[in-house]
Amino acid sequence: MRTSRFSRFTARVAAVAAAAFMLLPQNATAADSTTTASRTVAPMSLAQSIDLLPVGVEDRTGYDRAKFKHWVDADKDSCNTRAEVLIAESRVAPTVEAGCKVTAGQWYSYYDGVIVTVPGKLDVDHMVPLAEAWDEGAKDWTAKRREAYANDLDVERSLVAVTAKTNRSKSDQDPADWLPPLADAHCQYAADWVATKLRWDLTADAREINALRGVASGCGHQTVEYEPAA
Repeated sequence: MRTSRFSRFTARVAAVAAAAFMLLPQNATAADSTTTASRTVAPMSLAQSIDLLPVGVEDRTGYDRAKFKHWVDADKDSCNTRAEVLIAESRVAPTVEAGCKVTAGQWYSYYDGVIVTVPGKLDVDHMVPLAEAWDEGAKDWTAKRREAYANDLDVERSLVAVTAKTNRSKSDQDPADWLPPLADAHCQYAADWVATKLRWDLTADAREINALRGVASGCGHQTVEYEPAA
């Protein structure tokens, strides 16, 4: 299921990249057009990626969800971030009404293996919750960077449509206290979690790292790659 979502994502990126290439000056080099791609860190094992996480101590002092402006319409196409995710992740052509209101589609909630056809039953989850991000680095960011984090559509793992039930069960917990109810999702979830933290240079506390290593011990073939956020 994750492969099909990734394929749609990469196809969208490829189309954008092709259009951008057509606008390059004639004297632009091939390297100029592949700058973003070259920033992607090569795949590594889940265990290796966990070792790259900077260790820190959680601090929620001053946290307010409103400090992460989210569900914005960054490209001014009438579709906010939530709608963009629902449209991108639907396994069939979604029904989108005036004002970019997504009213139907088919989504696979990989946390619990449930297929959903009613968008109101879905939450768009921040892979690393906003409060967790604040605790482990984002409190020192600018408001602009926090907004970029909360609306990160550049990589498909940052935001994911899942059943409201599982998202609310997860809340702001890290893998030391919550993992998806579907055991088969644990390896992918841990990989997505670590990749998101590495992308945004967020720290991880000792309990979290130990929990991730516990998951990784059963994920011998799981790989992780990430692109550092600008």
